[in-house]
Amino acid sequence: MGYVTAVPHPRSEASGPAAAGRRSLAVALTSGALGAAVALLSTRQRWSEGTATVAGGAFPLTAKGSDVTGVPAALAIVGLAALVAVFAVRKSGRLLVSVLLALSGAGTVAAALLGVSDSSALDEQAAKAAGDTSATVDALSHTAWPYVAAVGGALILLAGLLAIRYGRLWPAMSGRYERNGAPRVRRKAPVDPDRPEEIWKALDRGEDPTGA
Repeated sequence: MGYVTAVPHPRSEASGPAAAGRRSLAVALTSGALGAAVALLSTRQRWSEGTATVAGGAFPLTAKGSDVTGVPAALAIVGLAALVAVFAVRKSGRLLVSVLLALSGAGTVAAALLGVSDSSALDEQAAKAAGDTSATVDALSHTAWPYVAAVGGALILLAGLLAIRYGRLWPAMSGRYERNGAPRVRRKAPVDPDRPEEIWKALDRGEDPTGA
C-alpha cells in the first residue's frame, strides 16, 4: 500500500502563479494592442453628421472622430507606449506604468463617450458654410464609431488592470548592462597551455590564452 501525503508538491505550488502570469500576460498584450488599434482606427471614421442651411438649401456636414476630439487617439498612443514600457521596468516602476496604462484606457473611454453628444465640430463647419458665426448644425446625428472607440479604451483599461494585478509575475527585458552602466564581464575559462586545441579556441574567441 502506497504512502499518501497531504503536503503539496513544490512544483505544483509554483505552477499556479506561473500559469496565471502567462495567461494574464497573453490577455494583456492582446487586449492592449487591439484596444489601441481600435481606438486609433475609430478616430479616423465619421462620428457625426448633419446639415447647415445655406441659401435656402440644406448643405450636408460630416465630422471625423479626430475633428470632434483628439483625446482618444492621444491616450491610445500613450497606452500603447505604456504597454511596451511595462516590460522595461521592474517593481514600483512597473506598478506606476501599469497605473498609467489603466488611466489611458479609462480616459479613452470617457473622451469617446463625451464625443457622442459633442456638436462643436459641426457647428464650426455650419458657421463657415453659412457665413454666419451664429449658425449651428441642423439634424445632428452620430454614428456608432464613438462607441467603438470606447470599446478600444475598455480593452486598454483591461490591460492596465491586469498589469496592476499580475505584472509582478511577468518577465522583464534582459539587461545587457549592469546598474552602473558598465557591460557585464564574461568570465574566461582557464586555458590549459599543454593543450593546443584550447589555445586555438581561445584565440578564436579573441582572448589572450596567456592570461596577460
